[in-house]
Amino acid sequence: MRKQSEPVPMPERLWTVKETSAFLNIPVGTLYQWHHRGEGPQPYKIGKHLRYDPRAVMRWLEESAA
Repeated sequence: MRKQSEPVPMPERLWTVKETSAFLNIPVGTLYQWHHRGEGPQPYKIGKHLRYDPRAVMRWLEESAA
């Protein structure tokens, strides 16, 4: 288990909306709706693009399954 003071390792890269939707097996439009409503895994907005941290997606998935 990671200690609180240890830095969180950066993901290899951020996922696109399409990659995130494929991983979660949901439509791309659902991710955009969730973002608009403030639901689902929280993306980063880079310019006009949404990008997802795979670790945050996994945390959200685990928390929503509980």
